[in-house]
Amino acid sequence: MSERSPSPSLVAALLRHRLAWPLITLALLLIVNTVFNDSFLRIEWRDGHLYGSLIDILNRAAPLVLVSLGMTMVIATRGIDISVGAVVAIAAAVAAWMIGGSVSGTESRFPLPVAILGAIGIAAVCGLWNGVLVAKVGMQPIIATLILMVAGRGIAQLITDGQIITIYYTPYFFLGGGYLLGLPFALFIAAAVFVLLYLAVTRTALGLFIQAVGINPTAARVAGVQSRSLIIAAYTFCGVCAGIAGLLISSNVKSADGNNAGQLLELDAILAVTLGGTALTGGRFSLVGSVIGALIIQTLTYAIYSLGVPPEINLVVKAVVVFVVMLLQSSEFRAQVGVLVRRPGVRGVPS
Repeated sequence: MSERSPSPSLVAALLRHRLAWPLITLALLLIVNTVFNDSFLRIEWRDGHLYGSLIDILNRAAPLVLVSLGMTMVIATRGIDISVGAVVAIAAAVAAWMIGGSVSGTESRFPLPVAILGAIGIAAVCGLWNGVLVAKVGMQPIIATLILMVAGRGIAQLITDGQIITIYYTPYFFLGGGYLLGLPFALFIAAAVFVLLYLAVTRTALGLFIQAVGINPTAARVAGVQSRSLIIAAYTFCGVCAGIAGLLISSNVKSADGNNAGQLLELDAILAVTLGGTALTGGRFSLVGSVIGALIIQTLTYAIYSLGVPPEINLVVKAVVVFVVMLLQSSEFRAQVGVLVRRPGVRGVPS
């Protein structure tokens, strides 16, 4: 009676899941922070809300989560948006200008809802501009968004008159610095956007259409999918997410800086999306993975600063960690390593 070949172990099956390595990476970063900081996992109630390193990471990760969700939709359609940092700066500048007001912190040039909707509306227009250039004009996504990446900084500085606008209107600070039920209010905003988007792509045909456009836009168009409209909608949604992130950031720091707001945020968003398992070639995407990727980026940033890594090499450390994680996520790389290990004559393997 011949023996059956052993079935793959549960561990091996779990490691093949697309979210396995991002979760392992996040867990390892949390462990590293815990080892070098005894109070890292400590959460306490202070001044009417939860306080601790983990809460701070979640709060600061909220803008990146928002931008990463928008970037996921764009990348899923075979695109890329490197202008999100500039859109963040534009939205923050518009909100700061519309709020204006006095140093007393009790007056605003426009009502707060109008200022918020105005900033998000301008951000949506920026995303719409990118989408039209890509889907209607036929520009390459990186070129189309590069235009706004460069011009957007100039637009933001024109709005702020080249100065850092300090915001004194106290109610505005609640967006990025307030707390609800003991948790940062920014988390609720990011969670709401995630839930709405997740329901849209899983409970409707939107997710299937986006995958079809990402895999083969021509075939999707022949099959009746409005691929151009979907691409425009994806870029517009990405702009809206960047606009909301701009509100959170400017509310948190109580100012708008047209030159530095959202600086390099587009790179962190792309890294977060790819770390989460979304394919840059389009089609396959993971919203949960993008959220995990954003948490990885923010936790890594926290670890770099808390461990006292010199500022001049922190970007190098960040790049090395991301490089290693991407290698571990690559099935081709793991397969090549497996072949090398199993090759006869390799140390530890009998010939």
